[in-house]
Amino acid sequence: MHFRKLGRSGLVVSEISYGNWITHGSQVEEEAALACVRAALDVGITTFDTADVYAATRAEEVLGRALKGQRRAGYELFTKVYWPTGPGKNDRGLSRKHILESIDGSLRRLQTDYVDLYQAHRFDVETPLEETMLAFADIVRQGKALYIGVSEWTADQIRQGAALARELRVPFISNQPQYSMLYRVIEPQVIPASDEAGLGQIVWSPIAQGVLTGKYLPGQAPPPGSRATEANAVRYGITRFMTDDVLTRVQQLVPLAKDAGLSMAQLAVAWVLQNPSVSSAIVGASRPEQVHDNVKAAGVKLEPELLRRIDAVLGPAIERNPALTDVPAQRP
Repeated sequence: MHFRKLGRSGLVVSEISYGNWITHGSQVEEEAALACVRAALDVGITTFDTADVYAATRAEEVLGRALKGQRRAGYELFTKVYWPTGPGKNDRGLSRKHILESIDGSLRRLQTDYVDLYQAHRFDVETPLEETMLAFADIVRQGKALYIGVSEWTADQIRQGAALARELRVPFISNQPQYSMLYRVIEPQVIPASDEAGLGQIVWSPIAQGVLTGKYLPGQAPPPGSRATEANAVRYGITRFMTDDVLTRVQQLVPLAKDAGLSMAQLAVAWVLQNPSVSSAIVGASRPEQVHDNVKAAGVKLEPELLRRIDAVLGPAIERNPALTDVPAQRP
């Protein structure tokens, strides 16, 4: 495993993070989930990402059980707050009430005294940002979180949050956006704003929901049991990539990956790690062998000519519109 600093902070994270967004507590049985976490630990992954909303809080519970008995100082544990976790009007958003209650629930489910990083899962337009940032600052001062971050905030929101974080003297260190060869909406605005504020990117969906593995073929039905066949496929965001044009272009990457000695998944994960603003790439898994495959992308250096050829192949299939940042339908 290779490691990087998270933004300009002193926190070191593994280049590959293990995330349990769709898998734990829903798609994957617990024994399989535990096997995947053990595999992640075995290959040197130290960074684990979850959220209170994943599988209606069950994902945090599964991850807490999976990490139980591990030396707490030996791994970095991230979770998030924003999306609804109950039926009440205050069971959502970034109000002081919801944040302070949610961190306690997350710590209980994760079976830990603190998380390394507590993230605002979206920007809350209905709550004053000052209220949100003060609540996060209080959580840090209480020792329940060591650092704070955000997910899918726009460039302007990041700048506003960073200014308040400096005023409150709270360590604001990361952004968690969607990013892949096919989805580059953070490049024009979000990355420059994050770099300016000292935030590192912890990117999700580097394999574009599995599309960049090459398993989906143009003109053919998705393989049975694959992500694209699930009832929540639209909500997961995979449908935007499931066009014959995109899938045809992805198939043209297969020989490029082979020439580089990489699997398609390894090529996709290695690609996001070429960006110096990216601190870690989140991968999920339903089987331990997927963890073993993806982790081989750590430390890989892609040659400039290969990067140029990837861009030439994908061409107009690449989504670059910065206005797509912070689209709630992307991810619950």
